[in-house]
Amino acid sequence: MQETWSFDFPNTDTTPEQLIQTLEKEQKELGIFLSYYFKKEGALAEKVRLKGEPEFADALNGKLVLDFDLVHFNACLAIHEQKRDELKLTFEIDQTNKKLKLVGPYWPERGMDEI
Repeated sequence: MQETWSFDFPNTDTTPEQLIQTLEKEQKELGIFLSYYFKKEGALAEKVRLKGEPEFADALNGKLVLDFDLVHFNACLAIHEQKRDELKLTFEIDQTNKKLKLVGPYWPERGMDEI
C-alpha cells in the first residue's frame, strides 16, 4: 500500500516557507491522509506537524518528515492510548496545475496465510 494526497498550492514560489504554510493550513487533511496507514490498527493521526525542514532534491521535489499523535481509541474495550509517531514522505509540486502532491512510504500488505 502506498497512499498519495494532493493539496492546492496556488503559489508559484516553491520556497520552504510556502510549503510549510500549506502543510500548517492543511493539518486536518494531513491527519486523514496519515490515518490511512494506521486504519488496520484502529488508530487515527492527529495534531500533524512538520518535523524539521523539508529537504528539496530540486526546485519541485523533495522529502519531509511529519510527526503526529497516533491515537488508539475503542470505547467497548476501554482503550484510549496516544503516542507521538512520525512518517517520512516525498513531495512533488506541480506548478502547472497548482498542486502539492504528497506520497507516503510503501508498506507491503500482508498476503494470505497458508492453510
